[in-house]
Amino acid sequence: MSRHGSPRRYPRMARVNEVVRETLGDELERLNDPRLGLVTITGVEVSNDLRQATVYYSALGQAGQQGAVVVPEGALVPEQAVVPEQAVVQREATQAALRSAAPHLRAELGRQVRLKYVPELSFVEDPAVAEGDRIESILREIHAREQQVEREPDDPGEAR
Repeated sequence: MSRHGSPRRYPRMARVNEVVRETLGDELERLNDPRLGLVTITGVEVSNDLRQATVYYSALGQAGQQGAVVVPEGALVPEQAVVPEQAVVQREATQAALRSAAPHLRAELGRQVRLKYVPELSFVEDPAVAEGDRIESILREIHAREQQVEREPDDPGEAR
């Protein structure tokens, strides 16, 4: 560990993370599980000993829409237009589908990527997507307020 308490990042680990992310994204496209909607692998963090991998994902669209999208880390993912109750059901279905697909994905990872150990996969919904949505809604609200202020005259007596 460095003096600041955080583990050091090595270029090799960044490459391993990227290869694992791309491989899992490609393999998710081939899965035929109706519980999966459009799943985006937003990032992967493989532990230094290569035994554990945390896979960050975002589920977009309705359940039943097949496909997976791999986006560069830090990219914004479009806002999801789903009713809140449906979003909860979809989130749970996606999580269950990814958990049940984990052994298959791990086996494919072992076949396609040469690593000393094939990491155990744990899937976590990416909190950055929710934060991005929250920030985007705040910006939209500010923009709407600014437009409303521009349309209203400052003083009703000043209108000519």
